[in-house]
Amino acid sequence: MPADPPHRAAEAQRTTTSPPQGDRALSAIEVRRSARRRRTVSAYREGDRTVVLIPARMSEAEEQRWVTVMLEKLAAQENRRRLGDAELTERAARLSAQYFEGRARPATVRWVTNQNTRWGSCTPAEGSIRLSHRLRDMPEYVVDYVLLHELAHLLVPGHGPRFWRLLEAYPRTERARGYLEGVVAAGRLPHQPEPPGEQVRGDG
Repeated sequence: MPADPPHRAAEAQRTTTSPPQGDRALSAIEVRRSARRRRTVSAYREGDRTVVLIPARMSEAEEQRWVTVMLEKLAAQENRRRLGDAELTERAARLSAQYFEGRARPATVRWVTNQNTRWGSCTPAEGSIRLSHRLRDMPEYVVDYVLLHELAHLLVPGHGPRFWRLLEAYPRTERARGYLEGVVAAGRLPHQPEPPGEQVRGDG
């Protein structure tokens, strides 16, 4: 059990906030600040509320950012769709048609389990795209962004202005990049056992 179990409410300062825009399904979000919680962030469902546990020292801006990240992690966990390689290939084809006029045509698109330091990779000479299995539990718009990122490499090999202009066509590019940056930042926090129950922690 972590140092500050979620149900020991007397030891935590509580605040309640409204859901971010677009999270209409949630009736309330409760943020619990704890002086005993130093770095980890976690979240779980409690009836019709979502409880987010954060260190007491966090600023309001950091609180809002982590609330958004943890809500999306919970939603991804609850609405998980396990796409196989065939479905991933079809998804890539749809995205290419929608945003790149079908010009990016990968030969293969598949999940891999040996990419722990990057989200995806592309080998233009072979037309192959590989996505990290860690993306499977993330929101669909994040998976779409990484797919589009690798598809763009079939058209432009580097990360120059032409490359980023291609990705400007996808309206959720900045949000997806922010989500992934938050996951990477959380991954640098020390890992601790989670208490039982439906809970996710901000450690990627």
